[in-house]
Amino acid sequence: MTKTPTEVALMAESGRLLASVFARLDELQLIGISTLEVNNRVEAFIVDQLEARPASKGQYGYGFVLNSSRNEVVCHGVPSRDEILQDGDIVNFDITLEKNGYIADSSKTYLIGDVAPSARRLVDTAYVAMWKGIQAVRPGAALGDIGFAIERHAKRNGYSVVRDYCGHGIGREMHEAPQVLHFGKPGTGLVLREGMVFTIEPMLNQGRRTVRTKADGWTVVTLDAQLSAQFEHTVAVTKDGVQVLTLRPEETRAAAHIV
Repeated sequence: MTKTPTEVALMAESGRLLASVFARLDELQLIGISTLEVNNRVEAFIVDQLEARPASKGQYGYGFVLNSSRNEVVCHGVPSRDEILQDGDIVNFDITLEKNGYIADSSKTYLIGDVAPSARRLVDTAYVAMWKGIQAVRPGAALGDIGFAIERHAKRNGYSVVRDYCGHGIGREMHEAPQVLHFGKPGTGLVLREGMVFTIEPMLNQGRRTVRTKADGWTVVTLDAQLSAQFEHTVAVTKDGVQVLTLRPEETRAAAHIV
């Protein structure tokens, strides 16, 4: 489950490229375009500009380069030409990228236009919850410390944490050991070691944590049709802490302030 310094460096390069994909998305006017158009633009940028591989396409038979999870969709939303992003929506874009044989994985929830304060608060809380989990990463800490930090922050703000999906180890394969739960008890679970690389990707719901999968076999939605929000980073355990391999440029100061 551990990577060599050379492997971590290669993963950091994949993460840097993936961060640039989100920088490109930040420049898009999202109101009025379809989630399939977003998918196609991301694929063109990864393949043509970054000379990398969109790792999600073809994984488990999935036909797209990203997941687009809008409003009550928790995760694994499928891009569609019929799904048009509207003023007031929230939407999570979950993207993976492979370069030089190593994969990075990250997601970001976007606020589309004039978003209701209640939805904005959910998104903000999900973002901080992710960083609370990242803050708990260091050699000698336990996986349970990560999950506890995330769930504590969510509950303090009145939200539930989805338990059906979790973070995961990552490297040459998209999903490797260990599983990283977003709930837990301090001091329990696998002890972290330098060189471990995994994702932290909590999903927070306005209502209950229960979810269901739609008939397409992919799209996961909240059972009570309330909003859900998610953020994700790929991180590496370092000698004395944590390195966020998919850190976006605008996050450098924000992350330091949050944690």
